Amino acid sequence: MTYRSLPLVPARDGLSADCSRCAGLCCVAPAFAASADFAIDKPAGTPCRHLQDDFRCGIHDRLRPEGFPGCTVFDCFGAGQRITQETFGGRSWRESPELAAGQFAVLPVMRQLHEILWYLAEAATLPAAVALHPAVEQARAATERFAGTDAEALRDLDVGAHRAEVGALLQQVSDAVRTPPGPDRRGADLMGRDLRRTRLRGASLRGAYLIGADLRGVDLGTADLLGADLRAADVRGADLSACLFVTRPQLVAARGDAATQLPPGLPHPAHWQQDPAG
Repeated sequence: MTYRSLPLVPARDGLSADCSRCAGLCCVAPAFAASADFAIDKPAGTPCRHLQDDFRCGIHDRLRPEGFPGCTVFDCFGAGQRITQETFGGRSWRESPELAAGQFAVLPVMRQLHEILWYLAEAATLPAAVALHPAVEQARAATERFAGTDAEALRDLDVGAHRAEVGALLQQVSDAVRTPPGPDRRGADLMGRDLRRTRLRGASLRGAYLIGADLRGVDLGTADLLGADLRAADVRGADLSACLFVTRPQLVAARGDAATQLPPGLPHPAHWQQDPAG
């Protein structure tokens, strides 16, 4: 199995949420449905009752015990502050209510663009895919151009088509890194399965459903985890350090511990340490 050396990715510097520069968009724009993820019902476009005047969350340090684990899993990849500071020039829906519809409409578009930039930043560091680096840079530049347009252009953007195009490129990158390739389990339903003795090293788990799966102690090698659903997946003691296209939301949704090995630059979620069961 060919492994890659992934350094910290400086191109990801602007792809982390900075709530101090946002206008609480994720606390207002989406709807909440009372469930295991959210303790309350909230219509789209209505501020969460815990959103403070300074756009900070009043229960940010205790979201899980208060019944809001869905908030801890959400990650805008820095889209919120970019919309607030760049697209709308520092103005917000609160002091300029006429901007509300536009700001809320572009949040899911910008978030997808920033998630794409997250993956492309990683792809640009992979030595095994060096032949694809020019195409990766072209895709990154195109994505940045889209993200830098005005609100109207963002609303009209066919982000799904762009995502599909970049996804095909990232598949080529994945194939170049996972040589020889592991099992192809793209989109597989592996929910609740005990996978500790299943061959997954270097596998393509792109879009796989790993909800509640038992991956304790598993070495996934260079497995491609792009879009894999890791909610409640047990990755305690697992080695994800060489896995491709891992995101913070995936890790926060999973159950892990201090022994779980992660790709460089991705911290262990705080609740892994606080909860003995991950």
